[in-house]
Amino acid sequence: MTQNDHLIQALAADATVRAIGAVTTGLADEAAKRHGTSRTAAAALGRALTGALMLGRTFKDLERITLQFRGDGPVGGITVEASSHGTVRGYLKNPAAEAPLNALGKLDVAGIVGRGLLHVIREAAWEMGFSKEPYYGSVPITSGEIAQDIAYYLSTSEQIPSAVSLGVFVGPDEMRECRVVAAGGFLIQTLPGADETTIAALERSIAQAPHTTELIRQGADASEILQIALGGLPFEVLDERPLEFRCNCSYERATSLVSALGPEEVTDMLEKDRGAELTCHFCSEVYYLDEAALEKILSPPVSM
Repeated sequence: MTQNDHLIQALAADATVRAIGAVTTGLADEAAKRHGTSRTAAAALGRALTGALMLGRTFKDLERITLQFRGDGPVGGITVEASSHGTVRGYLKNPAAEAPLNALGKLDVAGIVGRGLLHVIREAAWEMGFSKEPYYGSVPITSGEIAQDIAYYLSTSEQIPSAVSLGVFVGPDEMRECRVVAAGGFLIQTLPGADETTIAALERSIAQAPHTTELIRQGADASEILQIALGGLPFEVLDERPLEFRCNCSYERATSLVSALGPEEVTDMLEKDRGAELTCHFCSEVYYLDEAALEKILSPPVSM
């Protein structure tokens, strides 16, 4: 398999270990470019996008999962939304947020995220078109590094011991625009029935594994990432799918939003601004409704 964005889900050790690996370089790069992020904000957003895609695969019948990092750091908050089809979108309140390198000489994601709460919203569909009420879960942001916070959520709210690794390697400052060179991660969970020998072996292999972005920069795909993280433990791939950054905004949705404001507000836009401009938070796409579009909203066609 090439390094196109993709995810695999697997089981190992007689179905007592669940493993998910992902390469997300392209979608993380697109998100950073769309939002014009700083280098550190690009790393934070890329980690959150990857984490949402992998976390979503751990739940059955999931339709959509939303992660909201509401910290007190300068980034102001991160929201990402992943679907069961492998699409994801997301944004930061302050994409220009930046911080000096941390003590390890790395991008200080924790420094711009800060402390606060991680909210997880899960929406699942039933057959026959019925759906459950969304599930809402919240845990403290314990580190701000994204991966550790997702692992903490899984261990406390879902009661599943989990190891989460998320990485985003961003090009140097000299580049004309922020460019994500490598992004991806893995999520490994021990399920009921996992024996102590397997758990101990996993702990050793995960601790000794090279950083995910190092592997991706060397050409590793999601399967190879899992092979290394699992320490050679044989695994069975259950699912493999492409991933992409995709927003569901559209000109039609923008028109519907403006229509919902009511005739008085639309008339005011027409008279004062001669149009309306809307920007999507999730992807920064800009939609412009000119005078003709606003007049059409004010004078809808009469049905016969």
